[in-house]
Order: sequence, then structure tokens, then C-alpha cells
Amino acid sequence: MTNSNTRLVYSDEIGSTCLKCGHPLKKCQCNKQPANAGKSDGIVRIQRETKGRKGKGVTLVTGIPLTGDELKSLAKTLKQKCGTGGTIKDGVIEIQGDHRDLLLNLLLDKGWRVKKAGG
Repeated sequence: MTNSNTRLVYSDEIGSTCLKCGHPLKKCQCNKQPANAGKSDGIVRIQRETKGRKGKGVTLVTGIPLTGDELKSLAKTLKQKCGTGGTIKDGVIEIQGDHRDLLLNLLLDKGWRVKKAGG
């Protein structure tokens, strides 16, 4: 028999928990939004970065006005067109390798304003 009025308040194993979802505070996703949400100026920027990756370059795509599943599906199609892997971190699409020119053309075809950023 379960009592709906009981919940885990604190545990030494996981620490404090969120009052809304009951997950540990470190893993709570209740009110989190991507870091670039609301900061976009309408321009999608493409840049190459190697910092913190032991010299391996990745192409970063920032400023995309999509969230959630739409962003995931866009990242999937971009990775397929480039023939490489990648991920999404804080609303930024990371594509392995230097694919700035290809991504520039693909995003221009989708109708967005796109710029190459960085050096």
C-alpha cells in the first residue's frame, strides 16, 4: 500500500530533492531552459572550436531559434548531411570536424540568416 502524501525529503546518498519532480537537485529539469534561450538576435552563427578537445576541432552552430525535439531533429539531419557525429549542449549544436561551408549552405537553404563567426 502506498501513501501519496509521502516523499523523500533528504537522503545522504542523493542529497536534497526537488519539491516539484522529486529528483535530486543536481538532476532537476523542472525550470531549466537552454542557455541561449531568449538571447538570439536572429542570426545563426557557425564557428570552429578546438578548446578543451585535445586539438580536435568541432563546428559549433549557435543562435538557432528552435528548442526541444525540433532542435534534436535539426541536429540529426545536419550530422547525416556531414556524415559525422555530434551532440547538443545547452542549445548549441556541436558537429565533429570542420564542416562550416557545408553547414552554411544547408542552413541558408532553410531560410535562416547565417554567418561564419570566429577566426
